[in-house]
Amino acid sequence: MIFRGIMTYDLECLGITKRFGAFTAVNNVSFDIPSGSFFSILGPSGCGKTTLMRMIAGFEEPSAGDIRLKGRSVTGTPPNKRNVKMVFQHLALFPMMNVGENIAYGLRCAGLNRDEIKRRVGDVLARIGLPGVADKEINQLSGGQKQRIAIARCMVLEPDVLLLDEPLGALDLKLREHMKIELKLLQHQFDTTFVYITHDQSEALVMSDRVAVMNGGRFEQVGTPQELYHAPATAFVAGFVGDSNRWQGRLLSTAGGKLTAETESGVRFACAPAGAPLSPGDAVEIFVRPEVIRVAAEGAAAGEGENAIAGVIDNLLFNGANSRILVRVAPDQLVEVDYMPLGDGSDLRPGDRVRLSWLQGQTKCFPKAA
Repeated sequence: MIFRGIMTYDLECLGITKRFGAFTAVNNVSFDIPSGSFFSILGPSGCGKTTLMRMIAGFEEPSAGDIRLKGRSVTGTPPNKRNVKMVFQHLALFPMMNVGENIAYGLRCAGLNRDEIKRRVGDVLARIGLPGVADKEINQLSGGQKQRIAIARCMVLEPDVLLLDEPLGALDLKLREHMKIELKLLQHQFDTTFVYITHDQSEALVMSDRVAVMNGGRFEQVGTPQELYHAPATAFVAGFVGDSNRWQGRLLSTAGGKLTAETESGVRFACAPAGAPLSPGDAVEIFVRPEVIRVAAEGAAAGEGENAIAGVIDNLLFNGANSRILVRVAPDQLVEVDYMPLGDGSDLRPGDRVRLSWLQGQTKCFPKAA
């Protein structure tokens, strides 16, 4: 006999809505987060993600819906009675206290004895990879170390859920890239559910088990980073997650299950259906990722693909292995193409005439947003 494990959820939100007068900041949002996972809420500024986090933390009450921690409703429960902790972009470490005192603050407030506090502070410092720094002053720490201390101050209290509100936003680019990996490793180390709020798609894709893309107070799509990138459910997700070339136009035909669309500049593309069903005549948006486009010099053997378009290289954006060329295919239309320069004299250059090609299945076609 096979016994299947029962999925347990650290956090469930059921039909959460938040209104501020006539304005609806969060509109009927539902999701659940399995225990011990890294879940990100990704969206542009003003989409409602911070309001949603504040409701989970208890700083705002929902206008409708329910919030459950480990299966128990906490709607109406004050923040200090919820086993949820929060790390902000501005870490709010106490500068007048040393590292150990910062981490111990919540334990002292909870009334633990001195020996237990010392043991737990030492344990959490070891788990974040900073043993022996308890006596250091906060101003002696690097930016990355401060991030880890802020997380340790929360994790020493053993929360059910840790909320992180854009905690990397104040860091420089190099440190931010490093801290993405650090945060993912820390989440595995503590095996605690992390809920991460960000407008940075790279942060969400790199760290998360699942990501919710939020727009206008609603979740457009919830899925793994791979699902959001390769199979976006809406035009908003296709345009917000990852880089894409975008055209607007109309659907001409759906014959034989093959979509044919024409852009506003008169170029026809064979497209793969995505999102809601489409009918001939519908206004559409077409998305193609830069990395799927093959580029060949004019007259050279072109790559295979149902779609092809000619153009002139307008510019080369050199960034090593992440270099990109901009190809002008119409007076008002540039196409971005990922490109690996060889540096042997055979590289393409601005002014070269080229042919671009890609497959039908790599051309996502969505109804144009109203």
